[in-house]
Amino acid sequence: MRDVAVVGFAQRQMPEFDGSPTCVELLVPLLAECYEQTGWTRRDVGFWCSGSSDYLAGRSFSFVQAVDAIGVIPPVNESHVEMDLAWALYEAWLKIQTGEVDTALVYAFGKSSAGVLRRSLSLQLEPYTMTPLWPDTVSLAALQARVGIDAGVWDEAAMAEVANRSLTDAEKNEYSIRKGGSSVEELLARPMYADPLRKHDCSPVTDGAAAIVLAAGDKAREVREKPAWISGLAHFVDPMSMGTRDLTRAPSAARAAAQLDLSGVELAELHAPFSHQELILRRELDLADDVRVNPSGGALTSNPMFSGGGIRIGEAAARIWSGEIGKAVAHATSGPALQQNLLCTLEGRN
Repeated sequence: MRDVAVVGFAQRQMPEFDGSPTCVELLVPLLAECYEQTGWTRRDVGFWCSGSSDYLAGRSFSFVQAVDAIGVIPPVNESHVEMDLAWALYEAWLKIQTGEVDTALVYAFGKSSAGVLRRSLSLQLEPYTMTPLWPDTVSLAALQARVGIDAGVWDEAAMAEVANRSLTDAEKNEYSIRKGGSSVEELLARPMYADPLRKHDCSPVTDGAAAIVLAAGDKAREVREKPAWISGLAHFVDPMSMGTRDLTRAPSAARAAAQLDLSGVELAELHAPFSHQELILRRELDLADDVRVNPSGGALTSNPMFSGGGIRIGEAAARIWSGEIGKAVAHATSGPALQQNLLCTLEGRN
């Protein structure tokens, strides 16, 4: 296996939907920032891979427009996944492993303001018995949270503790849309949004985009003094129908964790769009009490569609570049109620 590292990361989020940029306008400054971080031009990138959703954009092959942000003359080696940025990174990592390229730039974008997001996401549900009911994302998460509370696995206070810590940590992150923790008691006094969820239990969804640069071996060392080396990648998926699985668990996350070496992990960036989902993931990954979870604020403070999971990888990598930590695990999810989960371990090596 080739040594591959994360050597660049950029993100942009639009808290206001009105007049938000097109996907090309979102991506051009991000790619420019990645070039500045690495000292590269587009000719130094061996492979490009994007993540987005035609359902979200409301048109077929919407990713083709985004290629304008790269520039297509001369032609580029490009691919696309109808998934989060984290899965685009997985494809690029595999491409580098084949030996065909040494470098890759992956990017993703989502314009939630283009349509009714909660209704659009219902289209990814089991098509025969669930989609015809049009259950939205928040309602399904509320169902999951209620199951856990009734089973005694967690309670509303534990959920509020997660939210309060995330909001407090978000004060240090310029990209967070929602910031400012207060107290668990104050959060619990707020009105219900979708029982038993309050608004702070749900991620604020925005228009946004993100990009990550990968490089192999000496190419990575040329760019970063301390690259964030990818020491493991794994992802699994649980059944599509929510009625066939225990909603208090995320077996696919546990299976992915079993494939990786999580010993010595100091930090975990978990893509948990709802507060109780962080509690599920901490248990499935069997994280020690001293592991810092979502010091960036996590998805509860900003969650651009199709970038939120990849941003967790970028945030973890940035802390390795700075020398703040030596090993981290980053997580991305897709589908309703933590249906599909990807884990990536990152290390700084001397």
